[in-house]
Amino acid sequence: MRAVVQRVKKAEVRVEGRVTGKIDNGLLIFLGVGQDDDMKDLEYLADKIMNLRIFEDNNGKMNLSVLDTDGSVLVVSQFTLYGDCRKGRRPSYSNAASPDMAEKYYEEFIEYIRSKYNIKVETGKFQAMMEVDLVNDGPVTMLIDSKKTF
Repeated sequence: MRAVVQRVKKAEVRVEGRVTGKIDNGLLIFLGVGQDDDMKDLEYLADKIMNLRIFEDNNGKMNLSVLDTDGSVLVVSQFTLYGDCRKGRRPSYSNAASPDMAEKYYEEFIEYIRSKYNIKVETGKFQAMMEVDLVNDGPVTMLIDSKKTF
């Protein structure tokens, strides 16, 4: 499982012009599911993200997590995180999970965060064409892979 995590001042996702998710201070998580992922990958990634100390404390040091700041989370599915661009000019998505599997893990990822961390979680719409607006705070952007490939 892979994620691009951005610390944001605000973020919003729209489908067909309608807002499906909107947050103020918090994390925007673009989430990709791989064909070999399981619940251990999901739990590792969710726990890692929720406890990442990438928010500044009173001394200006990145020492606080989204949980410490009463922030929110916006989760957007993005299978293109599994795009392999090493050969040719068209990315290969052969390592991405099937849509059924990816949707299952996307929904479980959201529910896991909501239930374990009791935090506001907004979402995009799985398999929809989405428009995402954000104000990256910092900018702070992290790449996280449950298989620890980067």
